[in-house]
Amino acid sequence: MPAIVVVEDDRVGLLADIAAMLGKARINIESVNVDVVANKAVVTLTLADVKNAKRLLETAGHHVEGDDSVVVKLSDKPGELARITELLSKEGINLDRVHTLSRDGKNTMLSMKTSDSKKAAAILKDYLVTAQ
Repeated sequence: MPAIVVVEDDRVGLLADIAAMLGKARINIESVNVDVVANKAVVTLTLADVKNAKRLLETAGHHVEGDDSVVVKLSDKPGELARITELLSKEGINLDRVHTLSRDGKNTMLSMKTSDSKKAAAILKDYLVTAQ
């Protein structure tokens, strides 16, 4: 599940503008997360077409970064997040961002941006859905 991150000054209508541009270009948003930190909006988008979305948003003046997240599937039960985060911690891998992509009562899918996505993918291979 490829993703991009848009980082810029927070303002009313930012997400509406981004969503409208992508919709008009027929680029499907598969998941979206928005955080505002110190008046900066951090919009993480999982998309069907990252390459064209990135080009489109940059052309419109948005600051866009790639996101080499690792996507994992866990059993939806207590302790599973602790299990995988401890594995990463023991190997010195920092978590930069974690977002829930889906949850159905049996399983939870998480997108995890780490300090070393290749190493994280190797460590979490039993949980891995995809790595970018």
